[in-house]
Amino acid sequence: MSNTPPYAAITLGSNSFNMLVAKTLGGQPEIIAKYKRKVRLAEGIQGDGTLSEEVLNRGLDCLAMFAKMLKEEGVAPDNVAVIATATLRHIGNSDDFCQRALPILGHPIEIISGMQEAEFIYQGMVATTCAEGRRLVIDIGGASTEFIIGDDDKVLLKTSLSMGCVTFNERFFNSFPFQQLDFDDAESQVKAVLGQYLTELKALGWHCVVGASGSVQSVVELLNHRNESASITPAVLNTLKQEILEQEDISMRDISGLHPERAPTFAAGISILLALFELLEIEKLNLSGGALREGVLQRLANRIK
Repeated sequence: MSNTPPYAAITLGSNSFNMLVAKTLGGQPEIIAKYKRKVRLAEGIQGDGTLSEEVLNRGLDCLAMFAKMLKEEGVAPDNVAVIATATLRHIGNSDDFCQRALPILGHPIEIISGMQEAEFIYQGMVATTCAEGRRLVIDIGGASTEFIIGDDDKVLLKTSLSMGCVTFNERFFNSFPFQQLDFDDAESQVKAVLGQYLTELKALGWHCVVGASGSVQSVVELLNHRNESASITPAVLNTLKQEILEQEDISMRDISGLHPERAPTFAAGISILLALFELLEIEKLNLSGGALREGVLQRLANRIK
């Protein structure tokens, strides 16, 4: 292992909180530890636009665990980046959350814009995914979805839109059993949110599509479990939608290869993917090697170097 000090990238998403600890090896970040917890922050947004005390504490509790691990991994406070996304961007009491988190982590939280998030996602993808030509990157988060089109490491278009698997879950998949109508309503909403970006994205075009984050990962894990090709296609998504509609239990335990932790937002994630495949005429999507947290890690590595 290299003699550079360890550093850590912490990302506070609307669905999961993640922490990557790395050292630099041959000029590249080498991940030595990963920590993750499904905090589902977006679930706690109340009618007045603030985050409920219960969910806020769930987040702080996870940060306390991260702080303990930073100590164990020997990461100095100066070698940490803490980045927050959509939910902390939008809630009315994000300052309160950040102030309460500061003594726990010993490091301030940087709340980034949707455009900065898209930039990090693209950098994380480029650093970890081999491919040639123009790429469309789609990152479906808990409360926002980022779209980036780029040639190699040059970004041509980036946008962050208000739709995600946690918010769609609350809105369209809040009563079980799920129905075809839930998927139809979700698709109409995706179409409305995409709006003018649909034309812009299609006008630029792409050679291949790369997906990042939980919703795509849950499908790829499931396909791997079933020993099927890890490429996501319309046929794969339609089969999974059918399986979701046939479930008799909200745990979805009868869906082979679906991790129980991913089950609560699985239907919402599939509904967004199905709508995007249809609207953008996507034939195939593959999982990115990395996204937001890898992009943050890369920035940290460059700074420490």
